[in-house]
Amino acid sequence: MSRADARRGLLSLPQAVERLRRHYGAPARLPTSDPFELILLENVAYLAPPARRREAFARLQGGVGTSPAAILTAGQEALEKVTAGGILKSTGAAKLRECARIAVEKFGGDLRTPLLAPLAAARRALLSFPGIGEPGAEKILLFTGRQALLAPDSNGLRVLVRVGLVHEEKSYATTYAASREAAKALPSEPAVLQEAHLLLQQHGQTLCKRGAPRCDLCPLADGCAYARRQA
Repeated sequence: MSRADARRGLLSLPQAVERLRRHYGAPARLPTSDPFELILLENVAYLAPPARRREAFARLQGGVGTSPAAILTAGQEALEKVTAGGILKSTGAAKLRECARIAVEKFGGDLRTPLLAPLAAARRALLSFPGIGEPGAEKILLFTGRQALLAPDSNGLRVLVRVGLVHEEKSYATTYAASREAAKALPSEPAVLQEAHLLLQQHGQTLCKRGAPRCDLCPLADGCAYARRQA
């Protein structure tokens, strides 16, 4: 997408979110707002889609427990039953143990206080954990309610690019960083940005897919730079 295309988007971000809300309804919320549990949710099923990760997280809650102590004392077989929803279940089990170890050794088993720090310091604390990059750290800060960030995943970011609200750069990190500017169009409230994050993610997973977008069914199509170029 050229810079000119990005400027020609007809929809604002608030308008896009409102259309997605009318199309999909209220999005399903994440199963937890606890920071350590959100780290586990990101790691519990490697390379699995969000629905399968939620299923694996539910198995972790019900079968092993989600405290660092419960994970550190769990047997390998019990953890692999949980992580089997992703690929490399043994690697997934090891990542859960590493998350628990870091939580205990570096943060005394409680991440709530480190996340009260300013954004840069809170983000660094989360980057200590396996499977957590900058977008994942910002997502956790968003869904704990600590920071008002859009933190789009790859599906949501693709929607922003196609609509024309974010310019796609060669570097994913640079494209992601541009989403912070786009997010300023929304109220700086965690609940508002949580909903926007989930709706953009859902749209990217269902209609605005990477390989075969269904522009004919898309509620954003008449204001989307990508859809207009396909017409």
